Amino acid sequence: MTLAAPSGLFITFEGIDGAGKSSHIDALAQAFRQAGRTVTLTREPGGTPLAEKLRQLLLHDAMDPLTEALVVFAARRDHLVQVIEPALARGEVVISDRFTDATFAYQGAGRGFDWQKLQVLERMAQTGGGLDASLMREPDLTIWFDLPAAVAAERLAAARVPDRFEAQPQAFFAAVADGYARRCAQAPGRFARIDAHHSREAVWQQVIAVLQARGWLAGGAV
Repeated sequence: MTLAAPSGLFITFEGIDGAGKSSHIDALAQAFRQAGRTVTLTREPGGTPLAEKLRQLLLHDAMDPLTEALVVFAARRDHLVQVIEPALARGEVVISDRFTDATFAYQGAGRGFDWQKLQVLERMAQTGGGLDASLMREPDLTIWFDLPAAVAAERLAAARVPDRFEAQPQAFFAAVADGYARRCAQAPGRFARIDAHHSREAVWQQVIAVLQARGWLAGGAV
């Protein structure tokens, strides 16, 4: 008897700058690999040569909110076509540091750009890349690291030289956090909220519990 190939999983990590999500992405990838899965680890904006070039423009060149949104979705479309959809078709686990929820949080809530226009761009960029031409690709699970903006600001103060998003005032990140909360309320079945105001070990236990509850992992260690 031939066992069926595992289906692909698309997992995204989200949160304001300084929330600490990035430190857990490699650990989750390793937990899946230990469980016998092939993992594609990627990020947004970025993930392809073209998208990485667009990332540099976004992080360092001044532009208005509409231009920001267009640049992000252009990078996302290339990322989907070149990396995400092929990996999912192969049955891999795709883990991305940010995806579309970040656009709604940063450009929508943070910059004040029209939410409905972002939804139009979302459907344009994320439809037609998979086996079903009418499918709008969304993550199977979004792990949202929720942290008060004031705490995130303290963490960022000790970080590297900030890019033009990391350098924004605390009020901006408070608005971004509200944007994530709004997206979570719109898709509660897809989101898993992680209380990121704890030790790294305690946060990791929350993350692994989410995967265990869905039956995707039996366990894992940092």
